[in-house]
Amino acid sequence: MINLKSRYAEGIALAILLTLPACTRSKQRQAPVRGTGVAVETAEIDKGGPALWQLTDEDTTIYLFGTVHVLPEDVVWYKGVIAKALGSSDRLITEVMLTQEAETQSQQLVMSKGLLPTGTSLRSLLDEHQKTTYETAMARLGVSAAAFDQFEPWVASINLAMLPLLQQGYDPNTGVEKVLEAKAGPDMARGELETIEFQISVFDELPMESQIKFLVETAANVDSMKTTFDALVVEWGEGDVESVGKLINLSLTDPVIAERLLYARNRNWAEWIAGRMDAPGTIFIAVGAGHLAGDKSVQHMLKTRGFTVTRVQ
Repeated sequence: MINLKSRYAEGIALAILLTLPACTRSKQRQAPVRGTGVAVETAEIDKGGPALWQLTDEDTTIYLFGTVHVLPEDVVWYKGVIAKALGSSDRLITEVMLTQEAETQSQQLVMSKGLLPTGTSLRSLLDEHQKTTYETAMARLGVSAAAFDQFEPWVASINLAMLPLLQQGYDPNTGVEKVLEAKAGPDMARGELETIEFQISVFDELPMESQIKFLVETAANVDSMKTTFDALVVEWGEGDVESVGKLINLSLTDPVIAERLLYARNRNWAEWIAGRMDAPGTIFIAVGAGHLAGDKSVQHMLKTRGFTVTRVQ
């Protein structure tokens, strides 16, 4: 099981990377239906791979799959039920569009939204203890302490969460979204639940107090980030949604960050899915695994709208 020590810092960083393993066919698939269902059902399944859920009615099927945005190259998870589900789908829906244009737009928005006012530096916002913690973490990563001085704390925080993983074998190019994009091929229709502008605003509009807390706690735990994420990838790959939920959802002790990063978005996505059930077709929705774990997950939000969601992997 995952050690929840220092859980705030690790939890929020991992929520980004999940917000942001072999699989086997289910022994029995219980078809979920729209209408009077009020629970997230679990059929008799072999939890031999990442979790996959399904909603269906007479002419619509929606799959819900939790992703990890960066993975080591040797993690194998795309086969069996997941591959069959994507292969049967008409459209792949991700948090944002996975295009080079979107990546370029994201970089441009960070540069326009994430810069501090002229004359203000990141480290000038920190007290002496906070600054020492931050500068120590940057030195441990081999990065100049001044590297993010022109940026708001949220920009530095995201980089501090990512760098330990990227330096030790994790790669966005082998992350789940990249694999799904390649497997879907050029002929499958695409869609998105959010825009790049909105995702940037989730962080950019955080109160400065929350941004600094995020930064300092992440900096204090850079040494343990990879160990914790290694364990979480194992839990994700085994379909242990309960452990993922404990680490991600319960770790977000700052209610402002928890609401903006997870819960509000979960409600928005559940509303989108509920509306999409009125149209025919089969779609495969892939979002960070943290959104599909815990008692305020997308599935829970769908439950409150009268849907039954069945786990099929």
